[in-house]
Amino acid sequence: MVQRRVPKVRDLAPLLQFKRPELDGRKRRLDAALTIDDLRTIAQRRTPKAAFDYTEGAAEKELSLARARQAFEDVEFHPAILRNVADVDTSVDVLGGSSALPFGIAPTGFTRMMQTEGEIAGATAARSAGIPFSLSTMGTASIEDVAAANPTGRNWFQLYMWKDRDRSMALVNRAAEAGYDTLLVTVDVPVAGARLRDKRNGMTIPPSLSVKTVLNAIPRPAWWIDFLTTEPLAFASLDRWSGTVAELLDSMFDPTVDFEDLRWVSEQWPGKVVVKGIQTLEDARRVAELGVDGIVLSNHGGRQLDRAPIPFHLLPEVATELGDQLEIILDTGIMSGADIVASLALGADFTLVGRAYLYGLMAGGREGVDRMIEILGSEVERTMKLLGVSSVAELEPAHVTQLRRLLPIEHGVPARTR
Repeated sequence: MVQRRVPKVRDLAPLLQFKRPELDGRKRRLDAALTIDDLRTIAQRRTPKAAFDYTEGAAEKELSLARARQAFEDVEFHPAILRNVADVDTSVDVLGGSSALPFGIAPTGFTRMMQTEGEIAGATAARSAGIPFSLSTMGTASIEDVAAANPTGRNWFQLYMWKDRDRSMALVNRAAEAGYDTLLVTVDVPVAGARLRDKRNGMTIPPSLSVKTVLNAIPRPAWWIDFLTTEPLAFASLDRWSGTVAELLDSMFDPTVDFEDLRWVSEQWPGKVVVKGIQTLEDARRVAELGVDGIVLSNHGGRQLDRAPIPFHLLPEVATELGDQLEIILDTGIMSGADIVASLALGADFTLVGRAYLYGLMAGGREGVDRMIEILGSEVERTMKLLGVSSVAELEPAHVTQLRRLLPIEHGVPARTR
């Protein structure tokens, strides 16, 4: 028989210690976010649909993005036990400098549309965390303003080659003069992808108002107050534009750009040159022959060609063949620290996060970006410890198995006789 008694006050006291309520609404929201998906939920709640969809969306049926994310979920880890993981070093050397964590902030366009602090929030959060920040050609803060906000950190500049080459190189020269150490030349945008959410939402620069837009914005007054009481939205490196984002891209980008143009741009830049948007082993080989410093395996976050190759699936063969010739960076689909660790184990030297960064920004401005970095950093460290490694250098392919759902059809097999 269980013996029962009347509980004593001294027994109840430890159980009745209530947490002091957090009065700061932003801090309360961000503290409750434990994953990037949590930040995404907060971001969607606080951001008008057109702006949120610009971040969230991809091209056409959005299969490229969905498959990239699924590839990370289809991973099996192989942990080693009884290893000393009391102290874990998450730092890496990448492109001639150090990063405290094995990921940086990817270049994103139209950033102040998501939240008014925009690129300055990203750059200052990156500086605080000791990781690189990438500014897009389509950024909404100027090259010089980002450099001033992040004077001691690592700033990378992402370049689109335009039809007007003089204007392209003027941006390159400004970035070099401002102290940016790496040029990310994006090569997967000969024309704009069909981003159907933006078309359906009437996504224009500046944003167009409709009855639907206004009704969607009513429960999000903080976004509109920020938007209407700060500097009008524009691309800081470009002239003002009135039209859709896709129309702007098509008016600017040069579909004739080839490998000789890439060679020419590389010769103009004094720092490290990385080619972003590599999607085949053959193109990785050709770029390596040009002597660039690195490549980014990326399908542009699924925002260009739908049904594009999955960068995470391409990674092992590129790393095996070219890993000793140039540095390999991975983006597209990363939503957790485990995704980052799996990429490093299969041969990536570094990773970039774009949507995760913007989810944090929309959820809470600069503090939201800090929280995003904190979440990913803690997940990287915890995953490494559970795998039994104490440094990024110890990660190896044996730690990961990629479980493939989509298998290629074997060609050359005769059709069945009818």
